[in-house]
Amino acid sequence: MITMTDLSLWLTPLLMLLAVALDQLLGEPQRFHPLVGFGWLARRVEGLLYGKVQTSDPVRYLRGVAAVALLLLPLTFCLWQVQSIPVLGAIISVVVLYFAIAPRSLREHAERVAAALTAHDLPAARQAVGMMVSRDTRELDTESVARAAVESVLENGNDAIFGALFWFAVAGAPGVLLFRLSNTLDAMWGYRNARYNAFGWAAARLDDVLNYIPARLTALSYALVGKTRSALQCWREQAPRWESPNAGPVMAAGAGALQVKLGGAAVYHGELSERPVLGCGMQVDGHDIHRTVQLVQRTLYLWLLAAFVLAGGMQHA
Repeated sequence: MITMTDLSLWLTPLLMLLAVALDQLLGEPQRFHPLVGFGWLARRVEGLLYGKVQTSDPVRYLRGVAAVALLLLPLTFCLWQVQSIPVLGAIISVVVLYFAIAPRSLREHAERVAAALTAHDLPAARQAVGMMVSRDTRELDTESVARAAVESVLENGNDAIFGALFWFAVAGAPGVLLFRLSNTLDAMWGYRNARYNAFGWAAARLDDVLNYIPARLTALSYALVGKTRSALQCWREQAPRWESPNAGPVMAAGAGALQVKLGGAAVYHGELSERPVLGCGMQVDGHDIHRTVQLVQRTLYLWLLAAFVLAGGMQHA
């Protein structure tokens, strides 16, 4: 006899599968995405709380903490309340997770870059990869364009897919919302420059904390579905050199799993950044973009399978 406890165990993986299916069927909304609306709201809050030019760093740190709390806590609390409503809570959970993940969009953006490189249309490839990364793409050569696309797919595999799935499994829709919105704030404010070094500190640290476990599970998954030995070796030896504590393991393991070289010099907001080299083997080319997309897709299948296996194991425990 199937009990309510049995149903609740299977509900999470079923909702995950449904959200992924919705993404594959519909892709990202074309007219309006909630994260775009949240970005608009965040800019308004920044305008209200950032303060004057002469504001001291300690005060700006506190203003940044207040901005993060104001943007995240009410929304997360409201969703926590709604999630407990039978049926409606499950429907809203699927919708929230659908909006939080973007495997189809990530694949489509990457394929545009690969198609342009295959057609030897470097200007189009630069434009396409510019939609994926925050670095300056105007002067990139073919190899640099391919490398930027591969790095973006690997890193966003964690940020836009697996981190959201992890927090959905742990804390349901409120966990997904908190994770994805904090990731958005980090993308907006998490820069170590004159404007955001103090104000964006809270957003960057919260994103680091929420991403710590998902990033390492993503790195391990890349290793399992790719070249395992080289992925684990690159993760162990190279990730500590990377500036980001979470992007380092993801990208090092991903590069090792693909046996390509990533990292190196890149221009961000007009400033040259000399990044450590990650991975091993050959330099990246357009074909490796397809291989990276396939790596992320296999990882997604692995995570969905693991969710159902864990549910089955808990049922029979």
